Amino acid sequence: MRNAELKEKEMKWTWLLFSFQGRISRKPYWIFNLIILFGWMVLGLFTEVSPEIDQISRPQLMFMLWILWPSLAVQAKRWHDRNKSAWWILINFIPLIGPLWALIENGFLPGTPGPNRFGPPFR
Repeated sequence: MRNAELKEKEMKWTWLLFSFQGRISRKPYWIFNLIILFGWMVLGLFTEVSPEIDQISRPQLMFMLWILWPSLAVQAKRWHDRNKSAWWILINFIPLIGPLWALIENGFLPGTPGPNRFGPPFR
């Protein structure tokens, strides 16, 4: 029984971080983003910060590449919870307004109650 529970938890994490299917609520969205923020802070303690805004260190670049897919997957599921297409991720490319809009929609507004076109709510 223990192995089955472990495998189920492993599948949930794999699904959360790598799949673009389904929905998640605000709680896993915020947990994921706070873990990423914590990772950035720890990385900042051990890497040199450049005064040039367009320069980035190798460890920072590697971290960004490492979290790119999981970040997109988590945000896609959050857009799905709002009953919107994952294409809304592209709103982040609109300077200032886009990331703010995505933060408000994904971080603060509740998902649609009950099942929607992307499936049942995540439990």
